[in-house]
Amino acid sequence: MFILRDILLPLQDHFSETTLGRERASLFVYTILSIIVPFTSSMTSNLWRCLDTLFGFEIKNKRFHTFMASPTLPWAGLWQTIWGLIPSPETDGRILVGLDDSIITKVGKKIFGCEAIFDHAAKSNQSKYPWAQNIVSVGLLKQVKGRWACLFLDFRFYLPLKTIQGKKETGAPCYLTKFRDSCRRNSFTYAANRRCSSRPASATD
Repeated sequence: MFILRDILLPLQDHFSETTLGRERASLFVYTILSIIVPFTSSMTSNLWRCLDTLFGFEIKNKRFHTFMASPTLPWAGLWQTIWGLIPSPETDGRILVGLDDSIITKVGKKIFGCEAIFDHAAKSNQSKYPWAQNIVSVGLLKQVKGRWACLFLDFRFYLPLKTIQGKKETGAPCYLTKFRDSCRRNSFTYAANRRCSSRPASATD
């Protein structure tokens, strides 16, 4: 817990000193704790229950969901601080990073970042062009206790160039909801053959 305190407290400095800013700063770090503790799955509704049951943080369900989808969180400063907290990020004098894309199928046309995305890992009974969000994540590759791990750092929505040019979507929000999803998907540890045993080979090549 002392390690978590040393990591999470500096993140609160990026929020404003107003009453609302201090509340958001506290809610941010407790949400991160709710994601990583082995209390429940990281669905937003379960995180909300964890905040109340485990940490005694009272917040209305609707307001918490709004916070999780907030595009105004100070991500630029948060990422810089997180990077600075990584001890010895180099491996043999190099910075090793990994990129991974994840396709999240959706229902409904008015959903940000959705497009008919080619799924190279689709099974025979699945559509090769599902209506989905395609999220590209980047992480630091680093040996942790003798095994390779991917330490999640950031993500962006991927949109085909034709979609960007046609709809003029030039930016993408960085939501805490997606940070939660990416932590859950990308907190895998690589085996010696550089594959993650929980994912099919076609999804890791």
